[in-house]
Amino acid sequence: MAADAPRILLVEDDPALALGLCDTLEFEGFEVEHARTGQAGIASVRKARPDCIILDLMLPDTNGYRVCEQIRDRDAVVPIIMLTARSQEADKIRGLDAGADDYVTKPFSVGELVARIRAIFRRIQRAAPNDEPLVIGDAVIRPTAQVLVRGRNETKLSFYEVQLLKFLHERAGKPVGRDEILDKVWGIEATPNNRTVDNFIVKLRKKIEPRPDEPRHILSVYGVGYKLVV
Repeated sequence: MAADAPRILLVEDDPALALGLCDTLEFEGFEVEHARTGQAGIASVRKARPDCIILDLMLPDTNGYRVCEQIRDRDAVVPIIMLTARSQEADKIRGLDAGADDYVTKPFSVGELVARIRAIFRRIQRAAPNDEPLVIGDAVIRPTAQVLVRGRNETKLSFYEVQLLKFLHERAGKPVGRDEILDKVWGIEATPNNRTVDNFIVKLRKKIEPRPDEPRHILSVYGVGYKLVV
């Protein structure tokens, strides 16, 4: 394995699933560390920062939401992909609220997971270093710092939240389809059941809109997707 291989931390208590994922990820050229509990995963992050974390929601000592929050308290940038057997939108949104960058619902294709990991690394490499602020209403987004500032208050943003806002801001006032967003922001192809974009929009509305249930800035466009009004 190459000395500069990206390092993946897998936090998963299912032995069979963990073994299969570790073997596949190592075959794909990643260096993999496996933690069987949430606390072991947190300890691994403290010891050495991984390049990406794959985090199971259901763990024997705690839940993935709490683990994600504790990791985010220490590191606001490391990409986190949450594995969840729960298909309810509220559970996925809760994972994103806890700080996850993306999620994959069990049962899942290992190929899809690898594609999402590679897409994250590609997006990070291509992300422009420019920290020109984005102004949306009374909120100011600072991309490099990954924060949203409103008055004296700062709200953390994940990597994909920033990338989605940057993309929508570039197209401000114009409707943008979900398929194009998935392609340009996540670097993955759209599938009929993929609600990633919708769930991120719900999360961003909570942070940007004065009244998320009556959005003024991130608007739904029927039959198309979304439109940003600055």
